[in-house]
Order: sequence, then structure tokens, then C-alpha cells
Amino acid sequence: MVPEEAGEEVKAEEKKTPAKKAKKTAKKSAQAMAVYGGTGRRKNATARVRLVPGSGEFSINGGRRLKEYFGRDTLCTLVVQPFEVTSTAGKFDIMANITGGGMTGQAGALRHGVARALLEADPDYRGELKKNGFLTRDSRMTERKKYGLKKARKRPQFSKR
Repeated sequence: MVPEEAGEEVKAEEKKTPAKKAKKTAKKSAQAMAVYGGTGRRKNATARVRLVPGSGEFSINGGRRLKEYFGRDTLCTLVVQPFEVTSTAGKFDIMANITGGGMTGQAGALRHGVARALLEADPDYRGELKKNGFLTRDSRMTERKKYGLKKARKRPQFSKR
């Protein structure tokens, strides 16, 4: 009977120990690694953004850098604008997954997502971000094509005869 009782005590201790360790590691990881997220949208593009305290590196769609992904300087400056307004350039590493739309829509979606994530990081940035229009989703969408027309508004060429 003694070995059975000892075995039961060991099992009870094993059950308590992992739970306590899990709580401690969760608290440590939450304190050490603050991750802020935001979702941005523009036209048909969606960007899921995570900000992690770091050196300001971008990782888009599995590791591609900002300049490598967008190519154009104007799109790169568009994406970095929320950091410049809030004076947080180089303080966060950016990890983003971008889907849908074209290059301009994706850049706008990334800017919107970065602004939302910065707002989650520090609510004091709200005034600056809102004043510059980074928190407002640009609701302009492509107009649909109508029947009898070549595009949304372009008409077929008129023939007199």
C-alpha cells in the first residue's frame, strides 16, 4: 500500500507543477514581449499588423523588407508616416500579412494597420494620428461595371452610320 500512496502523491505533484510553471511563463512572456496588433483596410486590401518593440525592421508576408515589397519610395514613405507623426520611428519591429488589392491599396492598408497598432501600444497617440487622418478607413471603392458599358462609365464608341 505504501508504494501506491507514494505514486498517487507524485501524480498530484506533477499535475500542480506544470500549471504553476505555465502561469509564471505566461506572465514573464507578457511582460518581456509586448505585441500590439491592428488590422488595416484600403480598397480591396487587408493588412494584419503586429508591432513588437525592436529596431524598426519590416517583415511583410514572410520576411520581405519594406523597400523590397513595395519598390516605390512614395509607398514606403506612406507606410512610415504614422511612426514619424508619433516620433516612434525605429522603436518597433513590424510584422505584417497583406492580402488583396494592388500596391497602392496594400500600402494604404498597411499604414492604417500600423496606426491602429500604435494606438493600442499607447492611447496618447490618438490625437496626433486622428488629426493626420491615419485612423480613418478610406472608404472609397472601385465603382462596379455596368451592362452595356465597357467599364464603370466608359461608353462604346458612337458610330453615326
